Amino acid sequence: MKTVVITGSARGLGFEMAKVFKRNNVNVVISDLKEENLKKAKKMLDEIESESKVSYAVCNVTNEEQVLELIAHANKTFGKIDIWINNAGVNQPERAIWELDTKDIDTVLSVDLKGAIIGSKYAMLDMSKNGEGAIYNIEGYGSNDAKMLGLSIYGTSKRAVTYFTEALAKESAERNTGVIVGKLSPGIMITDFITNALGNGEAINLSEKTKKVYNILGDYPDVVAKFLLISTSDKLSIVIFSIISYRHIPKAKGVSWFIKEKYIKELLWHKNIGFIVPFHNPLISPARPSLNTFIYRRI
Repeated sequence: MKTVVITGSARGLGFEMAKVFKRNNVNVVISDLKEENLKKAKKMLDEIESESKVSYAVCNVTNEEQVLELIAHANKTFGKIDIWINNAGVNQPERAIWELDTKDIDTVLSVDLKGAIIGSKYAMLDMSKNGEGAIYNIEGYGSNDAKMLGLSIYGTSKRAVTYFTEALAKESAERNTGVIVGKLSPGIMITDFITNALGNGEAINLSEKTKKVYNILGDYPDVVAKFLLISTSDKLSIVIFSIISYRHIPKAKGVSWFIKEKYIKELLWHKNIGFIVPFHNPLISPARPSLNTFIYRRI
């Protein structure tokens, strides 16, 4: 039975991915800053019928010692780590670059960029000893070089995460580690992340124009997670819209998830297979809920 570790997974996309893994009989280790939130998340995950188990560990992804403790906890609990997802992240206050406090800039870059680097570093050291595994980083606004006032530092971190992930994948292939490296592109999601900055509840007052964009393109994290992680009859495929791995699957342009079945057949979990799907648009679900009431009530 495989094991996944997801940082920043007491709620939001991380928690929804944990639910999908649990349903598909993958042991799950969730982590976040507050033990209270982790206990609540674990209780809900435990209610899902599955042969797999759930554990948790408090972890600040900017703290190397805590990241190492998270890895040690996962290995002690479940034997080894097969999948590592650097999901922890914070948003920035909606202000111009020169209006931001330096400490706020430090927080965004430390969590969103440094956290992904530290997590990837120690996950790679752990997995390469076994000659297999998979590391995934989360893309976000700015990963495709988009720019918008009020998201510049966050976008800078995500653009850097994209470069870092591609560089890590290249180095992993050149060293023949056996570890797949990929990036997850979930698109716009309707969570507290878009209305709160720095992970501490500081309100982000979105413009009416931005609200309209979110209404049209946004989706709930539970909808997104189901299409990031797609189950088959006997295996779990991580079919992510922007995985990069220097392997044997050619690039596919203009790919829609409507043809995902073709990729499921080709990309069943295998330690030597990765794939590239350069798809940076938000997910559009055929059965997407209406977001208008929700978004305007929340924001």
